[in-house]
Amino acid sequence: MKWQNGRALLRIVLAFFFVGAGVLHFVRPKLYLEIMPPYLPWHRELVYLSGVFEITGGLGILVPSLRRAAGWGLIALLVAVFPANVQMFLDALATGWTAKTVIALVRLPLQIPLILWVWWCMRDAPG
Repeated sequence: MKWQNGRALLRIVLAFFFVGAGVLHFVRPKLYLEIMPPYLPWHRELVYLSGVFEITGGLGILVPSLRRAAGWGLIALLVAVFPANVQMFLDALATGWTAKTVIALVRLPLQIPLILWVWWCMRDAPG
């Protein structure tokens, strides 16, 4: 029972993380527009769309009947936004090795624990 309570708490933290990040897409879109890879079209629209998906997935992970779909959606989103994280690193690297460059580099592999966190939180979903 304690294990399930821990999973529920980490699921709530995960939901806050994604909903908060999603809201930032609308409050501070410039942060996300700056890291959009130049080869992608419709930068502003994609920033807003990813914000909607983060909010929807974050809320969905809390609803047992939606948890599995929300989890797979969040995992797909984390994979889809990885090129923006790479772009952030490349842009920082273009100005030389600074703290910003190191932070952007360290951020790249963080997608893996985020994906595992989502997967762990969605595992007990029905269906």
